[in-house]
Amino acid sequence: MFDRIFRILGLIVFAIIGWEIGVIMTGVSNPLQDLESLKYVAPLTLVGAVVGWIIAPWITTRPARYAIRVVRQIPIEEVIAGSIGLILGLIVSALVAIPLAKLPPPFGPILPFIASIVFGYLGALILVLRRDDLVKLFRSFQKERGDQAVTTEDAVAPAPSPLPPGPTPLLLDTSVIIDGRILDVAKTGFLPGPLLVPRFVLSELQYIADSSDALRRARGRRGLQVLDDLQKLDSPRLEIVDLDAPDVKEVDEKLMALARQYGIGIVTNDYNLNRVAALQGVKVLNLNDLANAVKAIYLPGEHLRLRIIQEGKEPDQGVGYLEDGTMVVVERGRDLIGQEVELEVTKALQTSAGRMIFAAPVRDSE
Repeated sequence: MFDRIFRILGLIVFAIIGWEIGVIMTGVSNPLQDLESLKYVAPLTLVGAVVGWIIAPWITTRPARYAIRVVRQIPIEEVIAGSIGLILGLIVSALVAIPLAKLPPPFGPILPFIASIVFGYLGALILVLRRDDLVKLFRSFQKERGDQAVTTEDAVAPAPSPLPPGPTPLLLDTSVIIDGRILDVAKTGFLPGPLLVPRFVLSELQYIADSSDALRRARGRRGLQVLDDLQKLDSPRLEIVDLDAPDVKEVDEKLMALARQYGIGIVTNDYNLNRVAALQGVKVLNLNDLANAVKAIYLPGEHLRLRIIQEGKEPDQGVGYLEDGTMVVVERGRDLIGQEVELEVTKALQTSAGRMIFAAPVRDSE
């Protein structure tokens, strides 16, 4: 919607620019009264309108969206540190500007302005680079204030934690949010919460929702809708947090770094993240494992009826699927493709990637 509005504005503005260029080139103040000059002014106006329609989003809404994504990915500690550094730098530049303004021209009028830019930039840069020391300084002040508020039992209040109080929280990754089943699980009350969504995960969802690919865009918007529905639940509580691992770039690696740092778990349905996290000793709650655990399982020797729909990987194998999507590999079932047959379960395998059942036609197993 905003793209269309700015396209229309761009069309009008650039059409006016094209008209003015034509007026300057022809030297006629009113081309409408001079048909000869109008031959030059009208095409320039039309070209300006087309150019404005095309490039308007690229100089308005597209840069704005990019800037929003970048700002969302900047940790709040950097924003605070940069703001404090900028203020301190401008204060120093204001003090320096007093003697600089007394210098003879052209130095007097110019140097104070240059000093404000240089000191403002240096102040913001230094504080951003030393943001960790700034955070430690603030925490030391908080600790000193806590030490002064000792209770009668001389008990010192614990240092503030970046995690919400109460039960151990869980981190949600992008895949489990887009999947959507986390909402149904949360409604059952099996997750005590709180559920934490770091801002870099939210930024990735926003990026997917803004994708030019229709499928990715639909997945991203579904994830944002799931978060909106989770926020409406009384329990478990969903919180958007500023936790980050600035030294790590990939979203999955950031989640694992936070999980290790704070001793909390990750909720996911990403098989690769599940394996890597397990190798690093990170607790993972895989929704696929949960779904497999509550599925009705067929034991070896039990019978079921199934339509075989395609060939298997091995010779003479056929493949069918249960209503819940479980794959059933039928030995000697290639010649039965398209038929609904009675099968006897011979083996059932369950992994984090899903469940697979092996079976054979009853007439072959007898």
